[in-house]
Amino acid sequence: MVKPIRLRTALSSLLVSMACGDDLPPAQGGSSTGTDASTGGGTTAVVDDGSGTSTGEGSTDDGGPLDPEDLEWPLLECDPLVPEYCAFPFPSNVYTVPSDGAITGRSVQLPMAPFTADPNAEPWTWSDGFSPAAGITTFMPGATATGLPGHDDIDASLADGSPTVLIDAETGERIAHFSELDYSTDDAERRALFIRPAVRLPPARRYIVAIRGLVDAGGALLPASPAFAALRDHTDLPEEPSVEARRELYGDIFYRLGQAGVAREDLQLAWDFHTASDENTTGWLVHMRDEAFAELGASDSPPYTIDVVDTMWNSTDFLYRLEGTFQAPLYLDTDYPATGRLVHGPDGMPVASGTIDVPFWMIVPRTAETEPAALLQHGHGLLGSGSQIEGSHFREMATQYNYVVFGVDWIGMAEEDYLPIAATVSATGATGLAVLTDRMHQGALHQLLAMRLAWAGLAEDPLLTGLIDPDQRYWYGISQGGILGGVYMATTTEVERGVLDVLGQPYNTLLTRSVDFEDFFSLMRLAYPDPLDVAQVLLSLQMLWDRVEPEGYSHRIIDDPLPNTPSHEVLMTAAIGDHQVTTLGAHNMARSAGVPHFDSGLREIWGLPLVSDTHMGSALVEYDFGLPPDPACNRPQSACTDPHGRLRRLPEARDQIDHFLRSGEVVNFCAGGVCSFPDEGMCAPGEMTPDVCE
Repeated sequence: MVKPIRLRTALSSLLVSMACGDDLPPAQGGSSTGTDASTGGGTTAVVDDGSGTSTGEGSTDDGGPLDPEDLEWPLLECDPLVPEYCAFPFPSNVYTVPSDGAITGRSVQLPMAPFTADPNAEPWTWSDGFSPAAGITTFMPGATATGLPGHDDIDASLADGSPTVLIDAETGERIAHFSELDYSTDDAERRALFIRPAVRLPPARRYIVAIRGLVDAGGALLPASPAFAALRDHTDLPEEPSVEARRELYGDIFYRLGQAGVAREDLQLAWDFHTASDENTTGWLVHMRDEAFAELGASDSPPYTIDVVDTMWNSTDFLYRLEGTFQAPLYLDTDYPATGRLVHGPDGMPVASGTIDVPFWMIVPRTAETEPAALLQHGHGLLGSGSQIEGSHFREMATQYNYVVFGVDWIGMAEEDYLPIAATVSATGATGLAVLTDRMHQGALHQLLAMRLAWAGLAEDPLLTGLIDPDQRYWYGISQGGILGGVYMATTTEVERGVLDVLGQPYNTLLTRSVDFEDFFSLMRLAYPDPLDVAQVLLSLQMLWDRVEPEGYSHRIIDDPLPNTPSHEVLMTAAIGDHQVTTLGAHNMARSAGVPHFDSGLREIWGLPLVSDTHMGSALVEYDFGLPPDPACNRPQSACTDPHGRLRRLPEARDQIDHFLRSGEVVNFCAGGVCSFPDEGMCAPGEMTPDVCE
């Protein structure tokens, strides 16, 4: 069995150093009862996970369903179902253990071999299940994309003959998805197979994945691995004890697939996994928010200072450009970039360890002298800064529509993190970025507190008295601010409506389709020459990102809001052909949030009901810039001029944004109701049919 030695070694040294001296908590709500895995003799070790599953022995009566409480999974170090890369398939319940008190009853314990030398100290053990973004992945040597349901034909994934099948284990319902081989690598021999749900999966549920009918370049069916064939065909494989340990489990899996119309004898691979609970995914940030705002009370501002009052900056149109700091509780063990880790208490929740001074920026237009201005909080772009409010777009928004615009850094993904991120990826690979998800929690708290500062503090400051309407307060996030704005809009208690511009989720889908991350992947490939290692690292990172990216929160923005949180309304705006944030991510977020598609005269979007004319409430609106269709594979759009930054500058889009924020109504301001601006894309004739997937 070939094992991912390079990945194992790199992650072991990294995560041991990251965990040094920390007493990290187990999965929220419970304690892990798993033990270390070990291997020998070239076979997969089957570890007693505390559930009573015997090692290497199991029932041969594998013909029917099991009650959920009777399900048992062996804890594997490495799964022989994919002997060519035994960290796959992923996610999988064979990388979990029973966990007392966890909502799912399990906690994740990624195997020692591919991930870390100290399973009890790794950040993944905090999770009670796998990412609802799933990023379901395996490796089928020699596979072609023949018959796979593409992102432009999601309905095909629900058809009887779909080669990839994803079902809810309890209901048998088929889950819509698209499937693709990994074209982010040029190594055709090591392309992972991705199965991407069209909408975030519901939390704390069990899912079954099935693959059948995949063929090679000659049209021949791919064979199942020896381990899976033994499970499927009732044959012995004495050298692989995990087969016998899973006989009864696979009886349940095969039965449920059969009930869903998937014949056992056709299967090339099948497995199951659980998604994490919402409480586990969102609990840390909600706890930090509740604790910080309880300290402030219902209407008090955090302590602040104004350090710069600039009356000369664009003085024709602006009264002031302000810089200052406010005080926030610090839940990290340090505020130094790329090194701060969340401090956890005995209950697993983050604990404040002091305070931190948070810089802020604000611009006040002269129009506020005539009528108090609304507050518009800006969520900045990738590795950007709150100071980006000084750019021309926000100056024009402020003066044309009478907004006081302000911003703070979203630390963890801010300008100050740029060099540490590059150094981390160069030295250790992307897994070192796990530290940044802790910082992103702190950054999210800063964003939430900044609005309280603005309406309860700065609006009452003698310098600004009478210039700000504290009851009009809105969020406007662009690019990364549109992405992470999904977290903000699900957790804010201060803002009712917000705009998420050029947005998307999850990161696992966005990254390989973004030109922004080409340098990032170049660094990753130096650390991980095997493309399957790169895929595995991004899969595991998604589990940490979920706690601070919209995949973990978007379904709670409008319906079923988080505890102690009101419902919100969001306008999502997307640029077709975006080079930096694919509209596939916007579609996923809209479906996950339950947002309809507002008709802009362009195209239909799978799974989104179409609304038109004027619409009260949340909506996704697309704008066209004349670019060709997005690549069929997971590579970035590169044709023509990138429309990513052009949407925000369209007068029609600005009018729509302002009208929505102030009224909650979505109106089409485009000529003839068609939001198409092909001249903005500046496409040359030869650019209209780029073939980037060959």
